[in-house]
Amino acid sequence: MDIQDLTLREVAEINRITLSGCGPTIDEKGSILSGAIGKYVLIRSRSEGINAGILVKADETGCVLDEARRLWKHIPLDDKKSWYEGVAESGLRSGSKISCAVSTKYIMEDYSICICTKNAEKSIREYQGNES
Repeated sequence: MDIQDLTLREVAEINRITLSGCGPTIDEKGSILSGAIGKYVLIRSRSEGINAGILVKADETGCVLDEARRLWKHIPLDDKKSWYEGVAESGLRSGSKISCAVSTKYIMEDYSICICTKNAEKSIREYQGNES
């Protein structure tokens, strides 16, 4: 079989077999983002900064978050971790500043995604928002 003749379904199956347990894989539609859909994530974008929420949809044009909260100041709970990736891993420490939740938020620009651990999700969801 010539590699040039592989279908996306065959590539997805090879990907599933060889990368099992190594994070998101390419699905039949060619999206590496399918493994993050429905998960609680942190999104970092150029103009919108850091936002947390449930990833509903994502593609090259942007993403959609439900229960979205903007993190204005984010300090990881675990002081050995840093940046927003540290928040995705350990949650928020006192001194962070975060908005109240909005039902749905569209981010229409380049972005990166970090999937939150269960502990981090709980920390962010329960963190007292800055209303003023």
